[in-house]
Amino acid sequence: MRTLLEGVGAYLPERIVSNDELAARIDTSDAWIRERTGIAQRHIAGPHETATFMGAEAAKRALAAAGAKAGAVDAIIVATSTPDQGFPATAVNIQSALAVTQGFAFDISAACSGFVYALSVADGMIRAGQCRNVLVIGTEVYSRILNWQDRGTCVLFGDGAGAVFLRASGQGESRGVISTHLHADGRYGDILYIDGATGQTGKSQHLVMNGREVFRHAVAKLAAAVDEALEANNLSHADIDWLVPHQANRRIIDAMGKRLNLRPDQVVMTVERHANTSAASIPLALAEAVQDGRIKPGHLVLLEALGGGLTWGSALIRL
Repeated sequence: MRTLLEGVGAYLPERIVSNDELAARIDTSDAWIRERTGIAQRHIAGPHETATFMGAEAAKRALAAAGAKAGAVDAIIVATSTPDQGFPATAVNIQSALAVTQGFAFDISAACSGFVYALSVADGMIRAGQCRNVLVIGTEVYSRILNWQDRGTCVLFGDGAGAVFLRASGQGESRGVISTHLHADGRYGDILYIDGATGQTGKSQHLVMNGREVFRHAVAKLAAAVDEALEANNLSHADIDWLVPHQANRRIIDAMGKRLNLRPDQVVMTVERHANTSAASIPLALAEAVQDGRIKPGHLVLLEALGGGLTWGSALIRL
């Protein structure tokens, strides 16, 4: 049994906030942000653009791209760190928004690695025969957990959602999810986290990050996860057609592309326009590259991400 990726979809909020707009409110500049991150703008959700709303819109587009109906979906797995409620899960709310009345739905919280984690869980369930048609969605509204006076974090993030529709194939299929590789190390949970949650009092509820430490861990851990995926499948850097990384920082993305000996035009980069959309960043970037024709059927695509926890992982997919 192989898990095929049959359709991709994306949703970005209507409002775009430029670096110059932020510079009018806090002590920063377009040049300062671009030099350190590669970000020029980000999309910021309006009141109606919740994690549920954006995730459902991305899911509808993934279903349309696959030529599938909502009635075929028997599982919805949502990766998010910014759910609309403590419970029910955002996935259940999206299930309702799509008018899906069968199957099951649940959320995964693995911060920026969430989409890779959710993809791995979906792949395992499909291979085990628990479901055949799965929506995997990354949806985030980080603008609602940012301290907009902290220039070290508020300039880095944006909102959005991306989705993929997965379908079980028969035996002998060469396309699909080849392997996924997940890791976590809770010893480093204090370098990237949200200060507080439901049930806690006296906390800011804002994102807190030690950027220098996150960067230091990112390059080494992502490189190891990438090598692990290639070695597990007897592949080399030359076999990769595309790298679709988590869109956190241009410097990290460039470092990973060089380490894999990939040309710049083999690395999908959306961080300049989307900023860091956490669990939504990989499916947003994947959707863009599939829809504009860069990624074609048969291409070997490598996904990788690192997020708070720390969590990190990689996945190999042949489209």
